[in-house]
Amino acid sequence: MGADPQRFGERLGHPSHNGQVSVIWFHAASLGEVAQIRPLTHHFAQRGQTVLVTTTTQAGADWVAKNLPAVIHQFVPMDTAHAVDRFLSAWSVDAAIFVEGDFSPRLTLAVQERGIPLALLNARHSRTRERLPAVFAALLTGFDLITCRSETVASSIRALGVPEGLLRVLPDLRIAAQKLSYPEDALTALRTQIGSRPVWLAASTHQSDESIVLDAHQAVTGANPNALLIVAPRHPMRGAPLESGARARGFNVARRAENGSLLHDTQVYIADTLGELGVFFSLAPVTFLGGSFGDEGGHNPYEPASFGTALLTGPRVKNFADAFDALCHAGAVEIVQTPGELGPQVMSLLQTGKAQSMGAAGQRFMNASETGLTDTIDLLTETLGI
Repeated sequence: MGADPQRFGERLGHPSHNGQVSVIWFHAASLGEVAQIRPLTHHFAQRGQTVLVTTTTQAGADWVAKNLPAVIHQFVPMDTAHAVDRFLSAWSVDAAIFVEGDFSPRLTLAVQERGIPLALLNARHSRTRERLPAVFAALLTGFDLITCRSETVASSIRALGVPEGLLRVLPDLRIAAQKLSYPEDALTALRTQIGSRPVWLAASTHQSDESIVLDAHQAVTGANPNALLIVAPRHPMRGAPLESGARARGFNVARRAENGSLLHDTQVYIADTLGELGVFFSLAPVTFLGGSFGDEGGHNPYEPASFGTALLTGPRVKNFADAFDALCHAGAVEIVQTPGELGPQVMSLLQTGKAQSMGAAGQRFMNASETGLTDTIDLLTETLGI
Protein backbone atom coordinates (compact mmCIF):
# COMPACT_ATOMS: atom_id res chain seq x y z
CA MET A 1 0.00 0.00 0.00
CA GLY A 2 1.02 3.63 -0.44
CA ALA A 3 2.32 6.17 2.02
CA ASP A 4 0.62 7.04 5.29
CA PRO A 5 -1.82 9.91 4.45
CA GLN A 6 -0.52 11.83 7.48
CA ARG A 7 2.92 11.82 5.84
CA PHE A 8 1.72 12.87 2.41
CA GLY A 9 3.94 15.95 2.59
CA GLU A 10 6.92 13.65 2.11
CA ARG A 11 5.45 12.50 -1.19
CA LEU A 12 5.50 16.17 -2.18
CA GLY A 13 9.21 16.30 -1.37
CA HIS A 14 9.05 17.92 2.07
CA PRO A 15 11.75 16.46 4.33
CA SER A 16 10.91 14.16 7.24
CA HIS A 17 13.91 15.47 9.15
CA ASN A 18 14.51 19.08 10.16
CA GLY A 19 17.66 20.77 8.92
CA GLN A 20 20.10 20.20 6.09
CA VAL A 21 22.13 17.04 6.71
CA SER A 22 24.58 15.08 4.53
CA VAL A 23 23.32 11.58 3.84
CA ILE A 24 23.96 8.38 1.97
CA TRP A 25 20.57 7.80 0.38
CA PHE A 26 19.14 4.35 -0.34
CA HIS A 27 15.88 3.99 -2.25
CA ALA A 28 14.13 0.63 -1.91
CA ALA A 29 10.53 0.62 -3.11
CA SER A 30 8.97 -1.89 -0.72
CA LEU A 31 9.56 -4.77 1.65
CA GLY A 32 11.31 -7.07 -0.79
CA GLU A 33 13.86 -4.43 -1.75
CA VAL A 34 14.39 -2.75 1.61
CA ALA A 35 15.18 -5.99 3.45
CA GLN A 36 18.22 -6.41 1.19
CA ILE A 37 19.93 -3.23 2.37
CA ARG A 38 19.98 -3.88 6.12
CA PRO A 39 23.65 -4.98 6.24
CA LEU A 40 24.65 -2.10 3.95
CA THR A 41 22.92 0.56 6.03
CA HIS A 42 24.37 -0.98 9.18
CA HIS A 43 27.88 -0.77 7.69
CA PHE A 44 27.64 2.93 6.82
CA ALA A 45 25.85 3.86 10.05
CA GLN A 46 28.60 2.15 12.06
CA ARG A 47 31.10 4.34 10.24
CA GLY A 48 29.27 7.38 11.58
CA GLN A 49 27.58 8.31 8.31
CA THR A 50 23.93 9.39 8.23
CA VAL A 51 21.76 7.06 6.17
CA LEU A 52 18.47 8.08 4.57
CA VAL A 53 16.15 5.32 3.33
CA THR A 54 13.17 6.10 1.11
CA THR A 55 10.37 3.68 0.33
CA THR A 56 7.23 3.84 -1.77
CA THR A 57 4.98 1.62 0.35
CA GLN A 58 3.80 1.65 3.93
CA ALA A 59 4.95 -1.97 4.31
CA GLY A 60 8.48 -0.87 3.49
CA ALA A 61 8.23 2.04 5.92
CA ASP A 62 7.01 -0.22 8.72
CA TRP A 63 9.89 -2.63 8.11
CA VAL A 64 12.43 0.20 8.25
CA ALA A 65 10.95 1.48 11.52
CA LYS A 66 11.21 -1.96 13.09
CA ASN A 67 14.52 -3.18 11.68
CA LEU A 68 16.62 -0.10 10.82
CA PRO A 69 16.38 2.17 13.88
CA ALA A 70 19.64 3.95 13.05
CA VAL A 71 18.44 5.36 9.71
CA ILE A 72 16.18 8.26 8.72
CA HIS A 73 13.11 7.18 6.78
CA GLN A 74 11.14 9.20 4.27
CA PHE A 75 8.62 8.32 1.60
CA VAL A 76 10.07 8.87 -1.86
CA PRO A 77 8.73 11.97 -3.62
CA MET A 78 6.25 11.71 -6.45
CA ASP A 79 7.93 11.96 -9.83
CA THR A 80 6.97 15.59 -10.48
CA ALA A 81 9.40 18.44 -11.07
CA HIS A 82 8.49 20.36 -7.92
CA ALA A 83 8.43 17.34 -5.59
CA VAL A 84 11.75 16.01 -6.89
CA ASP A 85 13.44 19.41 -6.69
CA ARG A 86 12.10 20.03 -3.19
CA PHE A 87 13.33 16.62 -2.01
CA LEU A 88 16.83 16.92 -3.47
CA SER A 89 17.18 20.49 -2.20
CA ALA A 90 16.25 19.42 1.32
CA TRP A 91 19.01 16.84 1.63
CA SER A 92 22.74 17.03 0.99
CA VAL A 93 23.12 13.68 -0.76
CA ASP A 94 26.68 12.33 -0.86
CA ALA A 95 25.60 9.29 -2.89
CA ALA A 96 22.34 7.78 -4.13
CA ILE A 97 21.86 4.01 -4.19
CA PHE A 98 18.77 2.49 -5.81
CA VAL A 99 17.83 -1.16 -5.26
CA GLU A 100 16.69 -3.55 -8.01
CA GLY A 101 15.16 -1.14 -10.54
CA ASP A 102 11.94 0.24 -12.02
CA PHE A 103 12.87 3.65 -10.61
CA SER A 104 11.29 7.04 -11.36
CA PRO A 105 12.72 8.68 -14.54
CA ARG A 106 12.47 12.32 -13.45
CA LEU A 107 14.02 11.62 -10.06
CA THR A 108 16.85 9.63 -11.64
CA LEU A 109 17.64 12.33 -14.18
CA ALA A 110 17.57 15.02 -11.50
CA VAL A 111 20.07 13.06 -9.41
CA GLN A 112 22.35 12.72 -12.43
CA GLU A 113 22.01 16.40 -13.37
CA ARG A 114 23.10 17.42 -9.87
CA GLY A 115 26.23 15.29 -10.20
CA ILE A 116 25.33 13.03 -7.29
CA PRO A 117 27.21 9.68 -7.50
CA LEU A 118 24.60 7.05 -8.35
CA ALA A 119 24.48 3.25 -8.13
CA LEU A 120 21.89 0.60 -8.98
CA LEU A 121 22.27 -2.50 -6.82
CA ASN A 122 21.06 -6.04 -7.46
CA ALA A 123 19.49 -5.26 -10.84
CA ARG A 124 16.89 -7.81 -11.84
CA HIS A 125 14.82 -8.73 -14.86
CA SER A 126 12.40 -5.94 -15.69
CA ARG A 127 9.43 -6.04 -18.02
CA THR A 128 9.31 -2.24 -17.93
CA ARG A 129 12.92 -2.14 -19.12
CA GLU A 130 12.04 -4.53 -21.93
CA ARG A 131 9.08 -2.39 -23.02
CA LEU A 132 11.01 0.90 -22.95
CA PRO A 133 14.59 0.03 -23.94
CA ALA A 134 15.51 3.50 -25.26
CA VAL A 135 14.31 5.20 -22.07
CA PHE A 136 16.20 2.84 -19.79
CA ALA A 137 19.32 2.96 -21.94
CA ALA A 138 19.41 6.73 -21.43
CA LEU A 139 18.75 6.46 -17.70
CA LEU A 140 21.17 3.61 -16.96
CA THR A 141 24.03 5.16 -18.89
CA GLY A 142 24.05 7.95 -16.31
CA PHE A 143 24.75 5.59 -13.41
CA ASP A 144 28.25 5.22 -11.98
CA LEU A 145 27.79 1.57 -10.97
CA ILE A 146 25.26 -1.15 -11.76
CA THR A 147 25.50 -4.51 -9.99
CA CYS A 148 23.53 -7.39 -11.50
CA ARG A 149 22.38 -10.51 -9.71
CA SER A 150 23.20 -12.72 -12.70
CA GLU A 151 25.03 -12.68 -16.02
CA THR A 152 21.65 -12.98 -17.74
CA VAL A 153 20.55 -9.66 -16.24
CA ALA A 154 23.91 -8.07 -17.10
CA SER A 155 23.57 -9.23 -20.71
CA SER A 156 20.10 -7.71 -21.02
CA ILE A 157 21.38 -4.35 -19.73
CA ARG A 158 24.51 -4.55 -21.88
CA ALA A 159 22.25 -5.09 -24.91
CA LEU A 160 20.72 -1.65 -24.30
CA GLY A 161 24.11 -0.09 -25.04
CA VAL A 162 25.06 0.57 -21.43
CA PRO A 163 28.88 0.68 -21.17
CA GLU A 164 30.50 -2.52 -19.98
CA GLY A 165 32.57 -0.61 -17.43
CA LEU A 166 29.47 0.26 -15.40
CA LEU A 167 28.39 -3.36 -14.91
CA ARG A 168 29.40 -5.89 -12.27
CA VAL A 169 27.89 -9.34 -11.67
CA LEU A 170 27.69 -10.11 -7.95
CA PRO A 171 25.77 -12.62 -5.84
CA ASP A 172 22.17 -11.67 -5.15
CA LEU A 173 21.98 -9.24 -2.22
CA ARG A 174 19.13 -11.25 -0.77
CA ILE A 175 21.69 -13.91 0.12
CA ALA A 176 23.32 -11.48 2.54
CA ALA A 177 20.05 -10.69 4.32
CA GLN A 178 20.08 -11.73 7.96
CA LYS A 179 19.02 -15.33 8.57
CA LEU A 180 15.50 -15.66 9.93
CA SER A 181 15.38 -15.54 13.70
CA TYR A 182 13.04 -17.80 15.64
CA PRO A 183 12.22 -18.81 19.23
CA GLU A 184 14.56 -21.61 20.27
CA ASP A 185 12.12 -22.95 22.87
CA ALA A 186 9.49 -23.49 20.16
CA LEU A 187 11.97 -25.46 18.06
CA THR A 188 12.98 -27.64 21.01
CA ALA A 189 9.37 -28.40 21.96
CA LEU A 190 8.27 -29.28 18.43
CA ARG A 191 11.34 -31.38 17.77
CA THR A 192 10.49 -33.45 20.84
CA GLN A 193 6.87 -33.82 19.77
CA ILE A 194 7.78 -34.93 16.24
CA GLY A 195 10.48 -37.35 17.29
CA SER A 196 11.68 -39.58 14.47
CA ARG A 197 8.63 -39.17 12.23
CA PRO A 198 9.24 -38.28 8.57
CA VAL A 199 8.20 -34.65 8.12
CA TRP A 200 7.92 -32.22 5.25
CA LEU A 201 6.97 -28.56 5.10
CA ALA A 202 4.83 -26.55 2.72
CA ALA A 203 5.92 -22.95 3.33
CA SER A 204 4.43 -19.62 2.25
CA THR A 205 1.45 -21.33 0.66
CA HIS A 206 -1.45 -19.53 -0.98
CA GLN A 207 -4.98 -20.68 -1.77
CA SER A 208 -3.75 -21.86 -5.16
CA ASP A 209 -1.34 -24.27 -3.44
CA GLU A 210 -3.56 -25.70 -0.71
CA SER A 211 -5.36 -28.47 -2.55
CA ILE A 212 -2.16 -29.47 -4.32
CA VAL A 213 -0.26 -29.75 -1.04
CA LEU A 214 -3.01 -31.67 0.75
CA ASP A 215 -3.44 -34.05 -2.20
CA ALA A 216 0.32 -34.60 -2.20
CA HIS A 217 0.22 -35.51 1.50
CA GLN A 218 -2.46 -38.11 0.78
CA ALA A 219 0.03 -39.75 -1.55
CA VAL A 220 2.80 -39.45 1.06
CA THR A 221 0.73 -40.95 3.89
CA GLY A 222 -0.44 -43.68 1.52
CA ALA A 223 3.18 -44.81 1.35
CA ASN A 224 4.07 -43.91 4.96
CA PRO A 225 1.09 -43.41 7.31
CA ASN A 226 3.41 -41.99 9.96
CA ALA A 227 4.42 -38.97 7.84
CA LEU A 228 3.68 -35.45 9.05
CA LEU A 229 2.96 -32.38 6.92
CA ILE A 230 3.53 -28.92 8.37
CA VAL A 231 1.79 -26.15 6.41
CA ALA A 232 2.90 -22.55 7.03
CA PRO A 233 0.52 -20.38 4.97
CA ARG A 234 1.80 -17.07 3.63
CA HIS A 235 -1.16 -15.37 5.30
CA PRO A 236 -2.22 -16.74 8.70
CA MET A 237 -5.89 -16.11 7.86
CA ARG A 238 -5.66 -19.16 5.59
CA GLY A 239 -5.40 -21.37 8.70
CA ALA A 240 -9.13 -22.05 9.00
CA PRO A 241 -9.69 -22.93 5.30
CA LEU A 242 -6.62 -25.17 5.41
CA GLU A 243 -8.00 -26.97 8.43
CA SER A 244 -11.35 -27.52 6.67
CA GLY A 245 -9.65 -28.84 3.55
CA ALA A 246 -7.43 -31.20 5.54
CA ARG A 247 -10.29 -32.57 7.62
CA ALA A 248 -12.37 -33.10 4.48
CA ARG A 249 -9.61 -35.44 3.30
CA GLY A 250 -9.76 -37.39 6.55
CA PHE A 251 -6.56 -36.06 8.12
CA ASN A 252 -6.02 -35.56 11.83
CA VAL A 253 -5.31 -31.82 12.05
CA ALA A 254 -3.93 -29.37 14.60
CA ARG A 255 -3.69 -25.59 14.23
CA ARG A 256 -0.90 -23.75 16.00
CA ALA A 257 -2.85 -20.47 16.21
CA GLU A 258 -5.59 -22.34 18.08
CA ASN A 259 -3.07 -23.94 20.47
CA GLY A 260 -3.65 -27.31 18.84
CA SER A 261 -1.30 -29.97 20.18
CA LEU A 262 0.98 -31.81 17.80
CA LEU A 263 0.26 -35.41 18.83
CA HIS A 264 1.68 -38.72 17.63
CA ASP A 265 -1.31 -39.17 15.29
CA THR A 266 -1.41 -35.59 13.94
CA GLN A 267 -1.03 -35.82 10.18
CA VAL A 268 -1.31 -32.13 9.22
CA TYR A 269 0.02 -29.38 11.50
CA ILE A 270 -1.04 -25.90 10.39
CA ALA A 271 1.53 -23.30 11.44
CA ASP A 272 -0.71 -20.24 11.03
CA THR A 273 1.43 -17.94 13.18
CA LEU A 274 3.92 -15.17 12.47
CA GLY A 275 7.66 -14.98 13.16
CA GLU A 276 8.27 -18.72 13.42
CA LEU A 277 9.10 -19.78 9.88
CA GLY A 278 12.73 -20.39 10.88
CA VAL A 279 11.48 -23.02 13.34
CA PHE A 280 9.78 -24.99 10.58
CA PHE A 281 12.67 -24.67 8.13
CA SER A 282 14.85 -26.13 10.90
CA LEU A 283 12.50 -29.06 11.48
CA ALA A 284 11.82 -30.20 7.92
CA PRO A 285 14.38 -31.97 5.71
CA VAL A 286 12.12 -31.21 2.70
CA THR A 287 10.35 -27.92 1.98
CA PHE A 288 7.91 -27.10 -0.79
CA LEU A 289 7.82 -23.34 -1.42
CA GLY A 290 4.37 -22.07 -2.25
CA GLY A 291 3.21 -19.40 -4.63
CA SER A 292 4.72 -21.41 -7.45
CA PHE A 293 1.70 -23.07 -9.07
CA GLY A 294 -0.59 -20.03 -9.14
CA ASP A 295 -0.01 -16.45 -10.23
CA GLU A 296 2.02 -15.28 -7.22
CA GLY A 297 5.41 -15.73 -8.91
CA GLY A 298 7.13 -17.75 -6.17
CA HIS A 299 8.90 -16.79 -2.95
CA ASN A 300 12.49 -16.25 -1.82
CA PRO A 301 14.34 -19.61 -1.79
CA TYR A 302 17.43 -18.21 -0.07
CA GLU A 303 15.75 -18.15 3.34
CA PRO A 304 15.04 -21.90 3.51
CA ALA A 305 18.30 -22.78 1.73
CA SER A 306 20.23 -21.22 4.61
CA PHE A 307 18.62 -23.76 6.97
CA GLY A 308 19.76 -26.79 4.97
CA THR A 309 16.35 -28.01 3.87
CA ALA A 310 15.93 -29.56 0.41
CA LEU A 311 13.71 -27.36 -1.76
CA LEU A 312 10.85 -28.21 -4.07
CA THR A 313 8.95 -25.61 -6.08
CA GLY A 314 6.34 -25.41 -8.76
CA PRO A 315 7.36 -24.01 -12.16
CA ARG A 316 5.91 -20.48 -11.86
CA VAL A 317 8.63 -18.55 -10.04
CA LYS A 318 9.16 -15.46 -12.20
CA ASN A 319 9.76 -13.19 -9.18
CA PHE A 320 12.79 -15.24 -8.12
CA ALA A 321 13.84 -16.86 -11.39
CA ASP A 322 17.53 -16.05 -10.94
CA ALA A 323 17.57 -17.38 -7.40
CA PHE A 324 15.94 -20.67 -8.37
CA ASP A 325 18.20 -21.05 -11.39
CA ALA A 326 21.28 -20.61 -9.22
CA LEU A 327 20.08 -23.03 -6.54
CA CYS A 328 18.97 -25.59 -9.14
CA HIS A 329 22.46 -25.42 -10.65
CA ALA A 330 23.91 -25.95 -7.19
CA GLY A 331 21.78 -29.07 -6.69
CA ALA A 332 19.62 -27.61 -3.90
CA VAL A 333 16.26 -27.30 -5.70
CA GLU A 334 14.03 -29.55 -7.78
CA ILE A 335 11.22 -28.17 -9.95
CA VAL A 336 7.84 -29.93 -9.64
CA GLN A 337 6.39 -29.49 -13.11
CA THR A 338 2.81 -30.61 -12.39
CA PRO A 339 0.73 -30.76 -9.20
CA GLY A 340 0.43 -34.53 -9.37
CA GLU A 341 4.21 -34.92 -9.17
CA LEU A 342 4.56 -33.21 -5.78
CA GLY A 343 3.65 -36.21 -3.61
CA PRO A 344 5.96 -38.66 -5.41
CA GLN A 345 8.85 -36.19 -5.32
CA VAL A 346 8.40 -35.61 -1.58
CA MET A 347 8.35 -39.38 -0.99
CA SER A 348 11.46 -39.86 -3.09
CA LEU A 349 13.42 -37.25 -1.14
CA LEU A 350 12.32 -38.58 2.24
CA GLN A 351 13.00 -42.22 1.38
CA THR A 352 16.34 -42.02 -0.43
CA GLY A 353 18.34 -39.61 1.71
CA LYS A 354 18.62 -37.22 -1.24
CA ALA A 355 17.07 -34.52 0.94
CA GLN A 356 20.22 -34.38 3.06
CA SER A 357 22.52 -33.95 0.07
CA MET A 358 20.29 -31.25 -1.45
CA GLY A 359 20.08 -29.40 1.86
CA ALA A 360 23.86 -29.50 2.25
CA ALA A 361 24.26 -28.20 -1.31
CA GLY A 362 22.02 -25.25 -0.48
CA GLN A 363 24.03 -24.39 2.60
CA ARG A 364 27.30 -24.60 0.64
CA PHE A 365 25.86 -22.26 -1.98
CA MET A 366 24.77 -19.75 0.66
CA ASN A 367 28.14 -19.85 2.42
CA ALA A 368 30.09 -19.42 -0.82
CA SER A 369 27.95 -16.42 -1.82
CA GLU A 370 28.38 -14.43 1.37
CA THR A 371 31.40 -12.58 -0.07
CA GLY A 372 28.97 -10.67 -2.27
CA LEU A 373 28.18 -8.26 0.54
CA THR A 374 31.83 -7.37 1.11
CA ASP A 375 32.36 -6.95 -2.62
CA THR A 376 29.32 -4.67 -2.84
CA ILE A 377 30.55 -2.46 -0.01
CA ASP A 378 34.00 -2.23 -1.56
CA LEU A 379 32.54 -1.26 -4.95
CA LEU A 380 30.26 1.38 -3.43
CA THR A 381 33.11 2.87 -1.44
CA GLU A 382 35.49 2.95 -4.40
CA THR A 383 33.08 4.00 -7.15
CA LEU A 384 30.90 6.47 -5.27
CA GLY A 385 33.60 7.83 -3.00
CA ILE A 386 31.75 7.14 0.24
